[in-house]
Amino acid sequence: MRPLWRLNKYLYKYKGLLLLGIVFTVISNVFVIIPAQLVRLAIDYVVESFSFFRPLQLGGLGESAREVFLKFVLVFGVLILAMALLRGFFLFLIRQTIIIMSRRIEYDMKNEIYEKYQSLPLSFYRKNSTGDLMARISEDVSRVRMYLGPAIMYGLNLLILFPLVISYMVTVNAELTLYSLLPLPILSLSIYFVNNLINERSEKIQKSLSGLSTFVQEAFSGIRVLKAFVREKDSLRDFADASEDYKVKSIRLTKVNALFFPLIMALVGISTIITVYIGGIQVINGEIGYGVIAEFILYVNILTWPVTSLGWVTSIIQRAAASQTRINEFLDEKNTIVSTHNLKDEISGKITFRDLTFIYPDSGIKALDHVSFEIQAGQTLGVIGTTGSGKSTIANLLMRMYDPTEGGIQIDGKPIEEFDISFLRKNIGFVPQDVFLFSDTIGNNIAFGLDEANQEIIEQAAKDADVYQNIIDFPKGFDTMLGERGITLSGGQKQRVSIARAIAKGPKILILDDCLSAVDTKTENVILNAMKKIMENRTSVIISHRVSSAKLADQIIVLDDGKIIERGNHQELMNLKGTYAELYEKQTQAGEAVDSEL
Repeated sequence: MRPLWRLNKYLYKYKGLLLLGIVFTVISNVFVIIPAQLVRLAIDYVVESFSFFRPLQLGGLGESAREVFLKFVLVFGVLILAMALLRGFFLFLIRQTIIIMSRRIEYDMKNEIYEKYQSLPLSFYRKNSTGDLMARISEDVSRVRMYLGPAIMYGLNLLILFPLVISYMVTVNAELTLYSLLPLPILSLSIYFVNNLINERSEKIQKSLSGLSTFVQEAFSGIRVLKAFVREKDSLRDFADASEDYKVKSIRLTKVNALFFPLIMALVGISTIITVYIGGIQVINGEIGYGVIAEFILYVNILTWPVTSLGWVTSIIQRAAASQTRINEFLDEKNTIVSTHNLKDEISGKITFRDLTFIYPDSGIKALDHVSFEIQAGQTLGVIGTTGSGKSTIANLLMRMYDPTEGGIQIDGKPIEEFDISFLRKNIGFVPQDVFLFSDTIGNNIAFGLDEANQEIIEQAAKDADVYQNIIDFPKGFDTMLGERGITLSGGQKQRVSIARAIAKGPKILILDDCLSAVDTKTENVILNAMKKIMENRTSVIISHRVSSAKLADQIIVLDDGKIIERGNHQELMNLKGTYAELYEKQTQAGEAVDSEL
């Protein structure tokens, strides 16, 4: 139960609903006991009435007596019906308080977890899968809600009903109480055992279904590859195997489920038989009336569901505790990327890296090794290097997705740690190598970084990114809806929309992380020439494996295995005849070869 203690703050927040739920539970259980008492009184009245009815009938007063008896029986019937209706009304109120409380807590929990997710650093997402993140905010929260709703509701009902009913039964007949309730503990233990089997097999089915869903999702996402390599039959066979596993586990669960109600009915039947047998002996001995037997049979049936629910509630609590433990793991994660002074001073764009070393905390890979450089505000820096040389790490550190292991970064001469993180990132326009577009309109994707959408700014950003003509060629223009991850657009169009999104918010610092890799050399030159105007009076960092992307930069650094091996402008590096010049020659020759083939 310890992991569930964290939920007490929510129970305290909604204490009004919880207290009302407790009051309504007490009242509803009072209306459970009264009908059973009325049944006892009605049966005893009818039995005793028959002893008077015979002499009255012989005396000629049979019809009058019969009418009086029927009136009293009708009164009992109306009272029992009224009690049932009142109990039903208060059961409705219980659900309107406790179950609604659980839904509100579920809402609060999901918001708390999502807010926590938003605040955690990039390193957290590198070591945790998306599926696991989704499971904790959906399935785990749903299991916890079952504890806060049904488990608390039925648990309260059990705690209130049991002492209320049993204490009254003991006052009526202690011996009959003992015998009639004898099978109930066995029932509770049996249900607990069956529930555990159900939960265990349900978990296996859930995992099997998850695997099946993942398989289908991958098959549909990669349908082009499947068809291209003619692997449809293999995919179908693998799906059939996965479906067979799911079917077998589902049938095993159905077999266990089949035990549930027969087990309840069998033990209730045994309890009823014992009650009738022991009660019958006591009636014969003149110790009790006939109505007591009927009353106790009703009490046994009344107590059956709470006792049955005991095993079910225990299983819910166990599962909720396990889920809350998983939720707490993420809620207890600490965000090390915090601002020291929350500075919001206007940024000019001067960037300084001082003897910076960075090792990725999750993998231990050294991405940058004692890197130092400086860019004046309004200048452009080109970062060239092969795959794995540490180029993208520079972009991540500039946006404070990570903090350096050693050394430091300064913006306008101030440590980057002093700036308010949101303020810093709003002043940086970032175009990632792996473009991600949302399933929304093209216009809304470009306006993503703006506080308020402005059509003029959106269109100008699209023109600057050389994607305006492509967009207006669509029937709906900027209102064109994109498919999942922007699948509606080609690779080059997606990258140019991503560039438009970055420049639309007018950032002081612009980072292009190999964002022109999906466009040809001609289109790349068109975009870069169009962006010259955008880069004026704005600090720009062009990260690329293509020399052509960086040759217009005021300063270029060449990275290899996390170290700067060359630096200077394009002409200076060409004169060095080193790695940069070699890359330029290779890429130029490759481009000419492609052009000649075309």
